[in-house]
Amino acid sequence: MAIAIASVPVLKGAASERFEQQMKESESRRGSVDFTQSIETARKILAKAKFI
Repeated sequence: MAIAIASVPVLKGAASERFEQQMKESESRRGSVDFTQSIETARKILAKAKFI
């Protein structure tokens, strides 16, 4: 016997507008982490271990 597939919930009205706004805010913050210091530290460690 097959298991019924649940229907996908659909956002409507204010909930959908709020979700879209939060999604746009998240996308604008995406990629804002700066790894420059971490990369430099890793390069120093690798250079000391003579891997570079």
